[in-house]
Amino acid sequence: METTIYPMQTDLSKFTIGDYKNGNKLKVTVWYFINYFIFNSAFPWPYKMKVALLRLFGSKVGNGVVIKTKVKIKNPWRLTIGDHTWIGESVWIDNLEDVSIGKNVCISQDAMLLTGNHDYTKADFPYRLGKITLHDGTWIGAKSVVCPGVVCRSHSILTVNSVATKDLEQWSIYSGNPASFVRARKGITD
Repeated sequence: METTIYPMQTDLSKFTIGDYKNGNKLKVTVWYFINYFIFNSAFPWPYKMKVALLRLFGSKVGNGVVIKTKVKIKNPWRLTIGDHTWIGESVWIDNLEDVSIGKNVCISQDAMLLTGNHDYTKADFPYRLGKITLHDGTWIGAKSVVCPGVVCRSHSILTVNSVATKDLEQWSIYSGNPASFVRARKGITD
């Protein structure tokens, strides 16, 4: 049996956070408790209260935003949400980097917006970050993942349990892991 020798090995004792900066330590600590006891709670706190808290912590949030129960938001100061957007139960916005969500966007239950992962090409395994943008009218299906650096253009759809590793084009439907184009999204009627 031939043994392969690899030039580098991951050494997590040397882990670094790379360029990531999460913010003021007091603000981060206070947000941790608000996120845990209010946003990630099963208790149905009023949407307006959640929106007010997000704004207090630096989010730019539009009108008519719905934020369901058990939602996790890492850094609200890196979050923008447009008017009449819905964030479903158990959504995780892991925004180590900026996340911009447009108007009339639906993020269904258990979906994840993931702005960071690790650079596996370096021994210290540092964070590798990328902004996420969901344009107006986008729908992110239940249990789907949007990966770092992805832009979901106007009225694109990521179907249930799919993983967006690349940008989604406008008025298009994507499915699978990794998500690929399925068909055009037809126009909307009243």
